Amino acid sequence: MLKIYGRANSINVRKVLWAADEIGVEYSREDWGRGFRPVSDAEFAEINPLGLIPAIDDDGFSLSESNTIIRYLAGKHGRADLLPLSPQPRATVERWMDWQATDMNNSWFPAFFALVVKSPLPGGQEVVDASIAKWTANMARVEAQLAATGAHICGADFTLADIGIGLAVHRWFSTPLERPDLSAVSAYYERLSLRPAYIPHGRNGLP
Repeated sequence: MLKIYGRANSINVRKVLWAADEIGVEYSREDWGRGFRPVSDAEFAEINPLGLIPAIDDDGFSLSESNTIIRYLAGKHGRADLLPLSPQPRATVERWMDWQATDMNNSWFPAFFALVVKSPLPGGQEVVDASIAKWTANMARVEAQLAATGAHICGADFTLADIGIGLAVHRWFSTPLERPDLSAVSAYYERLSLRPAYIPHGRNGLP
């Protein structure tokens, strides 16, 4: 059986949990990370030498990095609807996955930690304001993409790209800040909420 390591309130662990439920993979989960057993423990080093959550053990095969894990799960279980086999559609999905994990995450990090985690950051309000501006600009990019596709990030169909973006959208709506009206993003949020796996791992009351 698949075993997932990491606390369920981590946005990256939630990617893996959501993907596993979309695919229909049976799994168990063990809490590691902030508020639970520290990933600096020697026991966790045996699970993931890189010292990060999420990590998985799939019948003896160990893997880490959330996007890598969900690509692996989609590939193993033959879910070409989530991660296409054809190079160009696949690259489009992976581009959005990688953008979410880099540019999008980097933009919200200071604002989220200041406004939700309540963790003081060097630079104070100036850093928070800059983060909100970058985050808002990135959400405008998501808005433009969704307005163009009319449904999901890469087109009419749900793919792995929607997992990272869908969690980022929930975080956007869950953070106390002044937001512009992004009608396509709002419609997308409601569309994702019709998916049973989004509720426990995405729109679940956790930011």
